[in-house]
Formats: sequence, C-alpha cells, structure tokens
Amino acid sequence: MTPEGPAYQGRLLPHPEEEVVDQGLGFDLGTLHSRRRILGLLGGVGGMAALAACGSDSTPANRTSASASSSASAASSLTEIPDETNGPYPADGTNGVNVLDKDGIVRQDIRSSFGDAGATAQGIPFTFELTVLDIVGGGEPMAGAAVYAWQCDRDGKYSLYSDGVESENYLRGVQVADSQGRVTFVSVFPACYPGRWPHVHFEVYPDLDSVTDYDKRLSTSQLAVPKKVCDTVFATAGYESSVANLAQLTLKTDNVFGDDGGVHQLAATTGSPEAGYTAALTVPIDTSTEPTGGNAPGGGGPGGQPPSGAPASGQQ
Repeated sequence: MTPEGPAYQGRLLPHPEEEVVDQGLGFDLGTLHSRRRILGLLGGVGGMAALAACGSDSTPANRTSASASSSASAASSLTEIPDETNGPYPADGTNGVNVLDKDGIVRQDIRSSFGDAGATAQGIPFTFELTVLDIVGGGEPMAGAAVYAWQCDRDGKYSLYSDGVESENYLRGVQVADSQGRVTFVSVFPACYPGRWPHVHFEVYPDLDSVTDYDKRLSTSQLAVPKKVCDTVFATAGYESSVANLAQLTLKTDNVFGDDGGVHQLAATTGSPEAGYTAALTVPIDTSTEPTGGNAPGGGGPGGQPPSGAPASGQQ
C-alpha cells in the first residue's frame, strides 16, 4: 500500500479493486519484463545468492540500526484508515439502542444472536481479520485495542433496527487485539442493498473498558469487499437481490468509498462459496488526531437504506 494506492513492485495497480493477477495483460508484461531485467543484472540465481551472502555480513549493530530505520520507514509509509460515518444502525448508543453494554458482546463468532435472542444469520461463511497499527508509535501493533464490528445480513437487514430482526443482535461483536494488533470475526458474507457497496462497519477503542463510551473511540471506518468476490457470492442462492443492487454501483460511486475508490479499505479476500471466504485489512490509526468519523446527523443523511425498514435512511 502506498499513499497513491495499492502497488506491486513499485507500480500502481490499474484496477485496485482486483487481485494482482487480474490487473490485465499490460501490467503482467511489465511484471515479466522487470523480473527478467533483475535476473540479468544479478547474473541469474548465482548473482542473487551472492547478493544474499553479502547481506549476511552485517554486524549486530548494523542490523539493529537497519531494523530501526525500517520501522520508521514503515510508519511513515502508512496511511491512516479513512474515518467514516457509523451510519444509522450502529447500536453503540449514538442512535437509540446500545448493545455494547450487554453481556455476551465480546465474542469472535458473531453469526448468532446472544442473550435472550436466538436467531442465526444465514449466508456464505465470511471471516474477516483487522490488524490495528499505531502510526504515532512507529507502526507498532495496537495490542489490547478493542474493536467493535457490525454488518447487515444476507437480506441487507441490520439486527436491532430492521423490520423482523429488531429483537435480534446477530452480526455484532467486540474483540480485543492480540500482540500483533489482530482481531478476527467469524461472520457471513454481507449483502449489497440499494445505494451501498458491500461492507462491514467497525469502531476502534483504546481498550475493552472504553467500548461503552463512544467519545473514547480512536477510529470509525468500514471494510469493503472486492467486486470479483461479490459477483461470485451473489450468484449463489440467497443473495439474488444483491445482484441487481451491485450492478448499480461501483466503488467510485458509493457514497462512502467514492472519494478514493476505497483504496485504503478494500480487504484482501480469498476463498470460495463452498469453503467460505477470508478477508484481511490493515487498519493504521493516527492516535495524535481527533477522529472525524461518527454518526450521521439525526441518524440520517444521503445514502442507501437496507430493505424492510429501519430509521431514516442514511450513509451506512
């Protein structure tokens, strides 16, 4: 990831929403040319081995210095995850209901409701991993940070808000980051409802004790899913309505990701409808700045709205 967008071997991807192998013939030829040129300059495999041997002569002090320099360089190259609205369906206390003060909200598998609710969201399995990094701290993992994540179900409905699921709390949960700054949630692939690209919401807090106080949030953002994966999932049973909705959108026209095409929020996603999907997104946060994301004024604002009700439409 570069400030200008995702790149491979120093070259910006012409189609940032697609995988490296799907960037087109021109890009592939450039990659092939670069590899041949490097091999020629190094004299083939022997040259590479010699270069590696030279690098192994570094003294411990040099290695320490190089490591520090690399850490500083990594931090300077990080771009803060864009702040976004939490939309009208957050259940974080900013728009009516608050699920964050309930026993059972801290969990990894968010497919089923907890407490007195009992429904389970249906859909293609979708596991997403967020890695939270502290830009101010040199790009180090934010171990101990708490992440609240929520999303719509296969029908585009949000638990606790949409008609028919007001008493459910599925597809909502909190995880605490491990020593690598990672949190993992087991969910279902989100639908595409009118006006919004398929996405997952999340809020980052400094620690678990802070999640019940929205003013302590460090960041509010969203994860986007690549189009190629969406097309494959939406061709399966249960996601039929998402096909027409996605056809009306691009990452550039989405009212949240449209300012930059979601370049810093597009998750690397692998898998299949049969085995399920896994998505990973790095979440760099500048803890020295005030978060600008938050709830839409009055719980609304321009944007898409899930089917079957919920409060006033808004960015979600």
